Amino acid sequence: MRDADVAAIVGPIVEGLNLEIDRLKIGSAGSRAVVQIYLDGDGATGSGPSLDDIAQATRAISRALDDAPSIGDAPYVLEVSSRGVTRPLTEPKHFRRNATRLIQAELRDGTSVTGRIVTTTDDAVTLDVVGVEQVLALADLRHAVVQIELNRPLTPAEEAAFAAPDDTDDEE
Repeated sequence: MRDADVAAIVGPIVEGLNLEIDRLKIGSAGSRAVVQIYLDGDGATGSGPSLDDIAQATRAISRALDDAPSIGDAPYVLEVSSRGVTRPLTEPKHFRRNATRLIQAELRDGTSVTGRIVTTTDDAVTLDVVGVEQVLALADLRHAVVQIELNRPLTPAEEAAFAAPDDTDDEE
């Protein structure tokens, strides 16, 4: 099983679902191939694919690989996941999709800064660093990653999405 064969099959499927392949790796585990596909995309909220998006993609990819003559009857294990929050932010879309998240950025001059993403353009990201906005040119970044927050403040859209349904009964 070759990366190019799998990419040729999977690429059109994920594009049709408004997703993109972030990484594709093929390894082995005993006599089986292990196909790992990491997906990204804007998703319904612009902040990346949802679990439902990944599940839908997994089903479609699995069917296509099972039916593909170029894959043959070789046994394989399919693992489909999102890009992952621990992956480095390397492109403007990565910063845009992580708006409002706290990131740590290492600059080429050796300094580092931690702040919350406010806005992103094609060549810069604006961070809120302890209440002060700081613009960083993406070309000046050596490495940037999202910081895991267990109590991250929710945006209004996230609050609405997680709001509990109305528990009142319509008793008569």
